Amino acid sequence: MRELHVDQITRVVAKLAEETNFFLGEDVCRRISLCREQEDWPVAGDILEKIEENIRIAGEERLPLCQDTGMACVFLEVGQDVHLTGGNLEDAVNEGVRKGYTEGFLRKSIVADPIRRGNTGDNTPAHVHYEIVPGDRVKVILAPKGFGSENMSRIKMFPPSAGAEGVKDFIVQCVEEAGANPCPPIVVGVGIGGTFDRAALMAKQALLVPLEEPHPDEFYAAMEEELLERINGLGIGPQGFGGRTTALAVKIKTFPTHIAGMPVAVNINCHVSRHGEVVL
Repeated sequence: MRELHVDQITRVVAKLAEETNFFLGEDVCRRISLCREQEDWPVAGDILEKIEENIRIAGEERLPLCQDTGMACVFLEVGQDVHLTGGNLEDAVNEGVRKGYTEGFLRKSIVADPIRRGNTGDNTPAHVHYEIVPGDRVKVILAPKGFGSENMSRIKMFPPSAGAEGVKDFIVQCVEEAGANPCPPIVVGVGIGGTFDRAALMAKQALLVPLEEPHPDEFYAAMEEELLERINGLGIGPQGFGGRTTALAVKIKTFPTHIAGMPVAVNINCHVSRHGEVVL
């Protein structure tokens, strides 16, 4: 049994809170650059160029990529052979968020009550998802989620008779109705199957998949490509000014479900598709 003090979790979360808000992943940067090269609408190309400039300045100056520094979504994969010591794990995560968002001068966007509001002042609490896995390591993934895109997300409980076409039409419809609101070009995370809540979680987890990594199942890999083509055919374009670059990627996660249902969730992310991970 390996022991791990929760202070290490706090330090990692604090570091990721800053780094994910200052630096965009190389896979996203490469995809944006490729889309700019392929974009034949001058206005869209100019916007993508400005997005690349913003990414460069943010990294060089250690400034937020976006003014909405997001809700801290933390995914913990905890090895079953790890004994966490020194305090409560979730308290340690929230202390890391508090430290990172305060010392990094990041915007605090969390309210204490969904209806009565009232800013908590330190961007806590984080949304934390736990998974117990084999081994004696702990993987910490932090994904700050802005709500311009989060607000455009949808879920629908389909009957099985809807089939693949019904699912695909719903996903495209979600993006079309979102329009320019989620600051395209976007990344589209999709969860299919499981239960109402599992589908939503998978849709968010799909946003963590590297953009250049196709789905391991050829059926869903083809669906991802078809959906990307259909979405980019909508003509919404970067920031809604038209063009062929409405989405950078569509990523799908699935899980077995009940014979009577087919849950489908769509979680949209803006082009600032931020996330980072550390293994302890």
